Amino acid sequence: MFRTKRSGLVRRLWRSRAPVEGDGETDRGTHGSGGCCMGKATKVAKSNAGSEAELKALTHSVLKKIKEKQLEVLLQAVESKGGVRSPCLLLPSKVDAKVGQLSYSLPMLLYKVFRWPDLRHSSELKRLSCCESYGKVNPELVCCNPHHMSRLCELESPPPPYSRYPMDYLKPPDSLALQDSERGYWCVVAYWEEKTRVGRLYSVQEPSLDIFYDLPQGNGFCLGQLCSDNKSQLVQMVRSKIGYGIQLTREPDGVWVYNRSCYPIFIKSATLDNPDSRTLLVHKVFPGFSIKAFDYDKANSLQRPNDHEFTQQPRTGFTVQISFVKGWGQCYTRQFISSCPCWLEVIFNTR
Repeated sequence: MFRTKRSGLVRRLWRSRAPVEGDGETDRGTHGSGGCCMGKATKVAKSNAGSEAELKALTHSVLKKIKEKQLEVLLQAVESKGGVRSPCLLLPSKVDAKVGQLSYSLPMLLYKVFRWPDLRHSSELKRLSCCESYGKVNPELVCCNPHHMSRLCELESPPPPYSRYPMDYLKPPDSLALQDSERGYWCVVAYWEEKTRVGRLYSVQEPSLDIFYDLPQGNGFCLGQLCSDNKSQLVQMVRSKIGYGIQLTREPDGVWVYNRSCYPIFIKSATLDNPDSRTLLVHKVFPGFSIKAFDYDKANSLQRPNDHEFTQQPRTGFTVQISFVKGWGQCYTRQFISSCPCWLEVIFNTR
């Protein structure tokens, strides 16, 4: 049977779809477990044979109507799991597709098939700032590249009691303070392995920064290039799991962190919690999810004169701590972030 290049691309794309529960394979980097950042992950039940067949037929039908060049863009993004920079995939936003009794827009269908099978509504998504459709309202053509999107962390539900912990005290060395020559940077990033800082401070001036260990087209803060003397097996294991790492982006409403890795990250930030709280929470962020880690408006209104976080860093004001793979706090064996194998300190210049 004669097979066209287009049909070959479609078959490769279907084979690269995001797995669902019961498929016999898992890919934490593609569907990200679903659910809010602090809550339990939502399990995705394996589709029955009928709905799977319907979804396959529908997906093949939709993909065969897309131009070959666009299929190649989609395949590049899907097979690299977002590791390779791929251009936008601009397609009509108002085209609907149906699976059984359910109807999806064309973008939603592609996001469900290739990233998050448990995706229910577009309100659960956040577009990355690198995308051409970022900030646009109801355009005729919208980017459908699944790796130009992230799942949005919702922090509406109250946290479980065990996630609260006393504020940990870690006085930074004098070199963590912003120098006068660095006032043009909106933040600096320090990488730590347990209680030891590794490498230099990384000053950030561009609006977006990739922080990673191993990224096919990495451009930013590469942790894999830093020289570390730490021989701990745990540190080496966690270091190897950082992978694509995170993307740190300064946007009009604050600073967002996008988890590009295949494992959860853990974040503590003063602006993520109730301003009246005496302690901060550690928030778990699943792969593929984004969270607004720092809110400038909230930060300016915070008054925490007794917190070590602020009193010990009067020149910088605010710090966000991010741990790869391992969490800390009362529900973990590690009470303080300085016991975590690999972690970041993001220090904001609010002056």
